Amino acid sequence: MNRLLTISERKLQTSLPESVRYLMEKIDWNQRLIMILGHRGVGKTTLILQKMKTVIEKKVYLSLDDFYFEENRLILLIEELYKLGYRHFYLDEAHRYAHWSTDLKSIFDNHDDAFFVVSGSSILELKKGTADLSRRAAVYHLAGLSFREYINIEKNENLSQISLSKILENHHQESEKLTDRFDILQLFEQYMKYGYYPFSRTGNELYYSRLLETTHLVLEMDIGPFEEISYKTVRSMKKLLYIISESVPFTPNVSKLAEKLETSRNTVLKILDMLQQAQILNLLYQSVHGISFLQKPEKIYLQNPNLAFALSSSEPNVGNLRETFFMNQVQISHQVTLPKFGDFMVDDQYVFEIGGPNKTAQQIQGIPNAYLGIDQIKIGSGNKIPLWLFGFLY
Repeated sequence: MNRLLTISERKLQTSLPESVRYLMEKIDWNQRLIMILGHRGVGKTTLILQKMKTVIEKKVYLSLDDFYFEENRLILLIEELYKLGYRHFYLDEAHRYAHWSTDLKSIFDNHDDAFFVVSGSSILELKKGTADLSRRAAVYHLAGLSFREYINIEKNENLSQISLSKILENHHQESEKLTDRFDILQLFEQYMKYGYYPFSRTGNELYYSRLLETTHLVLEMDIGPFEEISYKTVRSMKKLLYIISESVPFTPNVSKLAEKLETSRNTVLKILDMLQQAQILNLLYQSVHGISFLQKPEKIYLQNPNLAFALSSSEPNVGNLRETFFMNQVQISHQVTLPKFGDFMVDDQYVFEIGGPNKTAQQIQGIPNAYLGIDQIKIGSGNKIPLWLFGFLY
């Protein structure tokens, strides 16, 4: 136990980024059990350590992938720490500990003055465990860096979020204020290639190799054991990701995909669902209501543009990158579906067509509340909005 307390103290002494992620202010920190889910590498550990430093009561950080938990139960350790006066517990890598949900349930119920913040990378594994904790836990999802957060880190700024309504009503003024201060198009190009994961700060040279390694870990260590799927199915997932990375905005023919992957139609649909839950893909449907994994998505996107550059053997399709960025940024705070006309419907109210600087409004002509999200422009006009500005939504 002393060794774990030493590690905790060392963690608190480490230098942390000054910039704080968007989720920090959205979490209700008064809740006694908070779960933070997110893809590997998006910054969950940094977030909980930043919060932990602000707590003046006795607190401890425990990484549940420590070999201590191979032979020792968390519930017994917490009991000992509780007797020593600890009331705030920050539990990282929860999915690596087999008994995390049952132990937490018991500890939570028996200590009504204790607070727990739990994080983990295997979203699938943690979702399975949250069934026992559904009435007790406040669950939050941490996405990768938004374009706004990337600028804040790169330029040591504190730029605020811009709501969708403000973007639609005042995009000219908002973009003008930002383009006066930054070379926004250059920053946007960098973000599309390297900016989604905070580990880009360690250098762009190793960024893609680390991103590929992280993706392989999600497939093999998170999805594989959770679903008890075969190595052949994991290989099928990797092959599918490569196919999507090489494609224009991908409209799936599930039967043809099943043939290419040498598997059944239902297996393909199950794979797509698992990859979406693991935050490797985004699936676009005509409606978000009553969706089951057996329903074919209308379009398939990689979860973020950086993945396209890491996975593709050639330059990714620019149209795919633009749409991938829009869906990735907008879906954090809004509902995104496929409209009859245009590329995206947001909150069942606004239609968006995404394209380059020569894109016209022909495809959304006569549609109310319809807008163009245009790449490679600094400032828009009318219903033509710079695509990069949607990166300020969170």
